[in-house]
Amino acid sequence: MRLILMGPPGAGKGTQAKVIAAHYGIPAISTGDIFRANVAGRTQLGVEAQRYMDAGDYVPDEITNAMVRDRLGLDDAKPGFLLDGYPRTLAQVKELDGMLADYDITLDTVVSLTVDRDELVKRLLQRAEVEGRADDTEDVIRRRQELYAEQTSPLIDVYAERGMLLEIEGKGSVSSVTERIFDGLATLA
Repeated sequence: MRLILMGPPGAGKGTQAKVIAAHYGIPAISTGDIFRANVAGRTQLGVEAQRYMDAGDYVPDEITNAMVRDRLGLDDAKPGFLLDGYPRTLAQVKELDGMLADYDITLDTVVSLTVDRDELVKRLLQRAEVEGRADDTEDVIRRRQELYAEQTSPLIDVYAERGMLLEIEGKGSVSSVTERIFDGLATLA
């Protein structure tokens, strides 16, 4: 199974990605986790990425694309993967299409979690308080929501046109959202 999991920041992608990946025995590849690992390791890439993340901006495509290409080339991703947080722009869709062609693989589907914006802000502020995440201030959260609407929402149209989009309501308990995802994926099999 090769999936993309999409949705605005706070939609529950990270939580659902772990469950879906475990169910299918594939790695959940999160650009957020890759960025945070590089930041924590104080790599050159991490220092550069940190500057963008602190401002609530997306890390530039050239950095993100290189990290994703390398990650998809690892052995554990050969039988399948779940991409969480990538692609985020139309340019990244084109880049991903090229990567997949280079690896001679195709995507199975794109799952898009939909959640009301006020609910998203509430969730992220709670997460910031619980986890002490410096990148989750209200201003940064609202900026990320704006960027998502501007840059990432158009991808939903692209994948819908390709007949690959599965939209799932992301509000409710984790288990109810998970159930909706698996029910939706079962209808595609």
